Amino acid sequence: MRIFLAGVSCVGKTAIGARLAELRRIRFFDLDVETERLYGMSIERLRNRHLTPHDFRLAVSQALQHVLSREDSCHCVIALPPSGLLGALWKVVSKTRGATTVVLSDTPENILRRITFYDVESRPLQKKLTDHEKRLYLREIKRDIAYYNRSFRRANVTVDISSCGLEEASCKVWEELKSIPSNDRGNAPL
Repeated sequence: MRIFLAGVSCVGKTAIGARLAELRRIRFFDLDVETERLYGMSIERLRNRHLTPHDFRLAVSQALQHVLSREDSCHCVIALPPSGLLGALWKVVSKTRGATTVVLSDTPENILRRITFYDVESRPLQKKLTDHEKRLYLREIKRDIAYYNRSFRRANVTVDISSCGLEEASCKVWEELKSIPSNDRGNAPL
């Protein structure tokens, strides 16, 4: 079984995915990290090398294919970027045997509280937002939710984690996965 976690930036895919994998005793992959490893450069630098978002997603989809070709990826959780259910990435995910897609949803306000900034080398930055910046980022988060919402409908299930901590959210995802009929999750046993 391969569980693909999708959602907007800072919704919690990496933290929840890592914890879910730990609880299930399976491997966890953060596709951003795997992409950086494959290309030997940060996501921002890789994005800047591509003229269009489509070209960048093609590069990331190659990183996903690389992860899926590994022996230790047969049973795993993979955190996708927000565009994980679009274009070239969706083609890879939708053709993956035993794939189950889960979208994590949360309120824009909760996502804003988790927002993380990175420098050009993908190192986390400490940044305190002004009230004005918070309003701008909140508006941007709402735009992202609206933009990706159509592609997120492709997922097998959407899990609302808005009132959950990490442990509760991970368990909630697992319970939702167990409730999906096997023919809707690629006949993958849980």
